[in-house]
Amino acid sequence: MTESVTVLFDTSLERYQAGEGPETLIPVFKEICDRSPKFSTAWSCLAWLYLLDDKPEKAYKLALKGVKLDQNSPQGRINLAIAMLETGQTGVRKHIDVVKQLIAMNPDIRPELFESIEDGLSRKPDWESLNRIKSWLV
Repeated sequence: MTESVTVLFDTSLERYQAGEGPETLIPVFKEICDRSPKFSTAWSCLAWLYLLDDKPEKAYKLALKGVKLDQNSPQGRINLAIAMLETGQTGVRKHIDVVKQLIAMNPDIRPELFESIEDGLSRKPDWESLNRIKSWLV
């Protein structure tokens, strides 16, 4: 495949936004992460897809990698917090506090984060962990 990682990422994100599900997008985002291992946003997207696919253990490892690559990624921290809740881990609050600080420093990210949360709830309406995080951020 000769597509650049950026083009592949953008195309895959468009496919997701058009309603495509984790079953077809996980392999594509795995390829993106393999081809560009320091692309933190791709790791966060892959973690999100695994969360949607009810695989929180895999999502946790990927979200942790994404946050290690970019500690100031609010979406990455939200994904990590969800995975932590779903795998029964402690330390969730510190990630939520960082997200709140990032929102306070840059209020422009708030609408995008809540749009992502609403997207997740539209795809998984009874997503208890995501609803908890939403309530903590409101």
